[in-house]
Amino acid sequence: EARGTVFCLIEAKQKQSVKNMHREAHGDVPNNIIEVAPETVNAFLGRIEDPQPAKPTTSTGDIPIIESAFRIIMFTDMEGSTTITTRLGDAKSMELLRTHDAIIRNAIKIHGGSEVKHTGDGFMISFSSVSHAVECAISIQRGINSYNKKDPVTPLHLRIGLSAGEPVTEGGDLFGSTVQLAARICDHAKPEQILVTSVVQKLCMGKKLPFSDLGETTLRGFDEPEFLHEVIWQAI
Repeated sequence: EARGTVFCLIEAKQKQSVKNMHREAHGDVPNNIIEVAPETVNAFLGRIEDPQPAKPTTSTGDIPIIESAFRIIMFTDMEGSTTITTRLGDAKSMELLRTHDAIIRNAIKIHGGSEVKHTGDGFMISFSSVSHAVECAISIQRGINSYNKKDPVTPLHLRIGLSAGEPVTEGGDLFGSTVQLAARICDHAKPEQILVTSVVQKLCMGKKLPFSDLGETTLRGFDEPEFLHEVIWQAI
């Protein structure tokens, strides 16, 4: 404290990934990266990972949010929900929304995500694994696409955005720039698109997930441009 030094504990395969995660979470790069053995961390902290709960405790049966410094945040948004209600009426649009919710919640459960909240025409979801988050987004778009083939008269169209960092937890909800960034990326996406930050893309290296570079984009509410990548889920 007297020296004004702060240490962050980050687990990653490459030093560049550590730099990317640190920049995404804190806005700057680390001065020095020191590799430490897991047993050394255990000796000082008692454990590295928080224990998993014995069973789900949420009302929906989903995996509850576990306290963790680093998370991947996903937002989904259903295109034209107001227009759908006007065109189909309340009863039919609610039936369509239940189908939408079931597809997404099934993907969340399969890929180990935690539903943070339902936004009315979409979801906010938290993950501890980057690859699981991207795979969940792919499963969601695939599920929606399968539904549309079965019912082309009332198709659903989703946009999805993901970011990674250290959100603030309070009252069962998540806040902070990581959450805001994921929401803005979702807003920027087109229907059927999955857009992610460079941190998410880099942490998926070696997972054989197809990405396309979209270049830098200045998102609403952010001064600095963000380099975005699209997940080409149709290619899998």
